[in-house]
Amino acid sequence: MPQDFGPPAPTLSLAEVEATARAAHAGQRDKAGRPYAEHLRAVAEGVRARGGDDEQIAAAWLHDAVEDDALTGRWLDEAPLSRRTKDIVLALTRRAGEPPEAYAARILATPGARLVKEADLAHNADPGRLAVLDEATRTRLAEKYTRMRALLGQG
Repeated sequence: MPQDFGPPAPTLSLAEVEATARAAHAGQRDKAGRPYAEHLRAVAEGVRARGGDDEQIAAAWLHDAVEDDALTGRWLDEAPLSRRTKDIVLALTRRAGEPPEAYAARILATPGARLVKEADLAHNADPGRLAVLDEATRTRLAEKYTRMRALLGQG
């Protein structure tokens, strides 16, 4: 006889995901000295503008949380989020010593992750953001972002 396990657990709303991400990254600054939440918001808006769905937008808010130790992998595992959102966040989480090719392959193998990374790269490579960095850092990052876009088949 089939068992009734009740309704599925509710998932966090986008507003709750945003609030969680903002709290997790509170006090953190990007390379340009801006509040890190500005980057998260820009990536989430970039995903929305590219036609991403709510699961991808949620992943955009959380895309750096585990990598930056703002939230733990255990938090992500136990969080009331869709499996797809969790998979995208995990795909976008760089691993120590991981070659860019392996990182890009994982993103390409994870449904929905490429679009989130595309929005992330677009904001990271924004000329206005890069302009405030010293020339050596600006050049290094521009080359890094160009290489990742190529590995992801984005030009």
